[in-house]
Amino acid sequence: MTDKIIVLTTCGSAGEAEKIARGLVEERLAACVNIVSGLRSIYRWKGKVEDAGEWLLVVKSRRDLFPAVREAIGRLHSYELPECIALPVADGSETYLAWIDSEISG
Repeated sequence: MTDKIIVLTTCGSAGEAEKIARGLVEERLAACVNIVSGLRSIYRWKGKVEDAGEWLLVVKSRRDLFPAVREAIGRLHSYELPECIALPVADGSETYLAWIDSEISG
């Protein structure tokens, strides 16, 4: 197991996805953020089933930075309750994992 994480969040527009991705990288909370378009989400919100187009952000970071990543997503996001889920990275290319460390703070 590594100390690296993948954080997932979704956004309602391409502009917001870019704003959040750029903010996380500029604040050195993420080494890289992939923006995946064409996502369709079906979910229950306030008692109603919703169907929405969204953009998925795949954030590469480190476990000790997750509280700051979560705070930044909450601050930069327009959603009342933005998704913010961290998944552990079990293993990976040593050189790629070292690159993540070189690009984030801490």
